[in-house]
Amino acid sequence: MFKKFVPKDDVSGKSKVKSSVQRGIRAKILEQYPALNPYIEELIPKKDPLVLVKCHDRLNVVMVNDQLLFFNHHDGPYYPTLQLLHKYPDIMPKVQVDRGAIKFVLSGANIMCPGLTSKGARLDTDLPVDTPVAVLAEGKEHALALGELKMSTSDIKSINKGVGVELVHFINDGLWHAKIEA
Repeated sequence: MFKKFVPKDDVSGKSKVKSSVQRGIRAKILEQYPALNPYIEELIPKKDPLVLVKCHDRLNVVMVNDQLLFFNHHDGPYYPTLQLLHKYPDIMPKVQVDRGAIKFVLSGANIMCPGLTSKGARLDTDLPVDTPVAVLAEGKEHALALGELKMSTSDIKSINKGVGVELVHFINDGLWHAKIEA
């Protein structure tokens, strides 16, 4: 999604949103990530303006105090940026890839099922299709990517073929390096 993202080319507009829209975005984010409840006031303060950055291909980026916090595609689920996920690592479900998959994930490739079921990989919880997940690597502390499950975790274990996680954001992609000023 952000593999070739260049802010000066891909950003089509920025606007401060009304307080009612800001409350709606906060509520949607809290509904999706209930673990953020204790931190939501410091992330998205009620008094500070929330800026919605509109990008090409119906991408929206939520920005507060010149910090990119969340993004979504069209009306889909909100994803935290990796910088935010590194500060609050327990806000979303995780999958772990084996060491062999790291270089492919960092180049933006989708994660195939064998990379999630081999030795060193981990699928802890039973998650349904289209669940946003953080992608960790064997032996690493922080997430290296964010993605969306293309199969349930039980199907990934049983079928073990095809794309298991479609990446939406990874370390060193365009969003990782983006500096957008309000």
